[in-house]
Amino acid sequence: MDSISIFDIIKIGIGPSSSHTMGPWEASLQFVNYLKQHELKEEIESIKVYLYGSLAKTGKGHGTDFAITLGLAGLDYKIENTDHLAKIYEEILASEMLFLGQFKQISFTKESIIFENKITHSGHPNAMKIEAIFKNQESFSKTYFSVGGGFVIEEGLESIASSRPKSKLPCHSGADLLLNTKKMNKTLSQLVHYNESTWFTDAEINKKAIHLWHEMFDAIWRGVNKNGVLPGFLKVKRRAQDIFLSLSNNQTFESKELWLEWLQNQDKDFNKVNKWISVFALAVNEENASYGRVVTAPTNGAAGVIPSVLMYAVSFLPNIDEQKIVDFILTAGEIGTLFKKSATISAAMGGCQAEIGVSSAMAAAGLTEILGGTSEQVLMAAEIAMEHHLGLTCDPVGGLVQIPCIERNTMGSIKAITASNIALESNPSDAKVSLDNVIQTMWQTALDMNTKYKETSEAGLATNISVNIAEC
Repeated sequence: MDSISIFDIIKIGIGPSSSHTMGPWEASLQFVNYLKQHELKEEIESIKVYLYGSLAKTGKGHGTDFAITLGLAGLDYKIENTDHLAKIYEEILASEMLFLGQFKQISFTKESIIFENKITHSGHPNAMKIEAIFKNQESFSKTYFSVGGGFVIEEGLESIASSRPKSKLPCHSGADLLLNTKKMNKTLSQLVHYNESTWFTDAEINKKAIHLWHEMFDAIWRGVNKNGVLPGFLKVKRRAQDIFLSLSNNQTFESKELWLEWLQNQDKDFNKVNKWISVFALAVNEENASYGRVVTAPTNGAAGVIPSVLMYAVSFLPNIDEQKIVDFILTAGEIGTLFKKSATISAAMGGCQAEIGVSSAMAAAGLTEILGGTSEQVLMAAEIAMEHHLGLTCDPVGGLVQIPCIERNTMGSIKAITASNIALESNPSDAKVSLDNVIQTMWQTALDMNTKYKETSEAGLATNISVNIAEC
């Protein structure tokens, strides 16, 4: 197996979907860069994009056409001001002209992206083909698979090993993690840090992790300071701000730092803390649904779980310093790599168990690590969290990452904290189910799950409620 950095699993992204927005955007950028590198740009007359499977069936609600258009325009969501992207997109649609890769103006209309709703590519449920048509009417195309978490694979290149060096002490299973932590007499986060040092300096690892935390906190802060309705025909009302104001007695804060200081000094009443956890998760996923910048962890549909649990720890638990924040992120990311390697983090492959379930397992592990749990307890917490998400389907109403996606992040957060609490009070040697067992079971469940429950909006809530009924 290839070594995967935790910074590939937890990274900066843009909403609303890592597989349907980020992945297609990345594929479009890759295609444009290929054209640049191979001196094909001057001969291009037009571009056609064909979407298959889940990308076609829920692409409109997930903003896949939005992402592809801006990707072909050569814009990078990791650095662009997300507040300006909608305007740029509308200008392209209105003018029916696209500045391809920032190097050539070509005709580009809504019809340039074709949603092949009745065709599923044999290679992957999330498949897309980008075709360049030249002046002589010859064409050139590449097919890409968006495999979850913003990862993209080009057809025909799946078997090529990663060019990244193998980590110092490869860990491809929970059993590997336990063996190596004992062998080196390290905590799980220390082991992950050791492996990450294959690719980054110690200072870079810490800087990257803290940067991710700041991005998470920023997303929460933006989310609690916005009201109104989310984009799309469902007109779902934002709720994070209303609950935020209720819990803070309508008090406002000039900065997120002052708000955090206030939270840390509040009475730790269980009911209020529980509500705050939901606020944190709602805030992030309302930002995600609004094409905002979030931290993909491990996907966008599940982007609120890890920030919510980490914000809970920083706000309400004692002695959570920067080092513990780093340890949380390293541990959570490592658990995510195990699911990526041996199962899936794509809802189009495995249903929502592959998104909310994985993120909940990651958060449970991270929390247990910074609360002093043993490596065995850390893996036990991850196992418990996933065990109680097994079989969770992906059925977004109207193809939008809103109902039930946003609320599911609050549930995943609470389950992660509960799983951590159980593990910390348990003896892992008494456990009957290992993390490796549950990852294998999750993958088997994914393979058995009916395709219509895998991000197609063809079953479940997506077909059993009226789209005119507002979320309650």
